[in-house]
Amino acid sequence: MEPIKSFTKGEELRSFLFLSVVMAPVLAVMIVGGYGFMVWMFQLLAGPPGS
Repeated sequence: MEPIKSFTKGEELRSFLFLSVVMAPVLAVMIVGGYGFMVWMFQLLAGPPGS
């Protein structure tokens, strides 16, 4: 079994910045865009609200 690798402060900071500056906004855009696409597709098939 290999010993557990401990991360340095620099690696931890880099990982945190990547997750908070890159991944969080990308995930937010993907989730909102996916929801908007689902609503658009539903309205394309079912018609606009109130019709």
